[in-house]
Amino acid sequence: MAVKVLTDSTSYIDEQTRQELDIKIVSLHVSFQDESMKETEIENETFYEMMEQKGIPVSSQPSMGELYQAMAGVVANGDHLFCIFLSSKMSGTYTSACKAKEMVQKEYQDAKIEIVDSRSNSMQLGLAAMVAARAAKEGQTLDAVKAIAESIIRRSRFLFIPDNLVYLQKGGRIGGAKALIGNLLKIIPVLTVENGVTTVLKTVRTKAKAIMAMMDKTLQDQLDYGLREIIVHHINCFDQARELANNLREKLKMDVNICDIGPVIGLHVGPGAIGIVYYTEKDMRV
Repeated sequence: MAVKVLTDSTSYIDEQTRQELDIKIVSLHVSFQDESMKETEIENETFYEMMEQKGIPVSSQPSMGELYQAMAGVVANGDHLFCIFLSSKMSGTYTSACKAKEMVQKEYQDAKIEIVDSRSNSMQLGLAAMVAARAAKEGQTLDAVKAIAESIIRRSRFLFIPDNLVYLQKGGRIGGAKALIGNLLKIIPVLTVENGVTTVLKTVRTKAKAIMAMMDKTLQDQLDYGLREIIVHHINCFDQARELANNLREKLKMDVNICDIGPVIGLHVGPGAIGIVYYTEKDMRV
């Protein structure tokens, strides 16, 4: 009997890592007017080309059936299951997963399933799932794996900069008035995710200054809390992400990986976005 980890596709954990850590994925969907697909079924570069041609699609959560099958497939083998999903304030995935859990436990009465709301997305979610999966592979109990993931949530931060505010405005991810004013005044916000929602950390006049503000916040968190793992996120701006990662490696003296953001989160933020995700040694929040 082992503990298995299930997360959703907005974690953007690369396939090799998922295989090494035996992390299971349930995919969210994107829908253009003329076609729909799982975000795991399309290459990021192809998706952003489609979005440029067809306009901004809509996203949707996994079906109840998909969640049920993913959970039942684990507990049917006698294993315990830890699930962690993107913020319940950004998607109905977490709520549907809780309902799917009830369905699974009616059929498999001895099933042990724990579900956590990550209160975020992208690699802030992904890092929590990865650290939980490492603990599971070490033989930790289900309760211990859950506690470790919750600890990572308290110790993680996601900072990001949109290239422009059009996508956030259309997607309603920050107030429409703020988005409109920001575009008119050419203000660039440094955004973060707190309590499950996107919030403005700081506003500056240029993207270069915004990137510097992200780096400053990261360096301050290193001094205050100590950094454990760090990743640079980007949407179709790899060269800029590589430059940022190189700068961080030089200043932090630690490995910095690069990870692109996929369709579901990408359609809300837009191409050209860049960000930093990390978790710390000490808690940053209660």
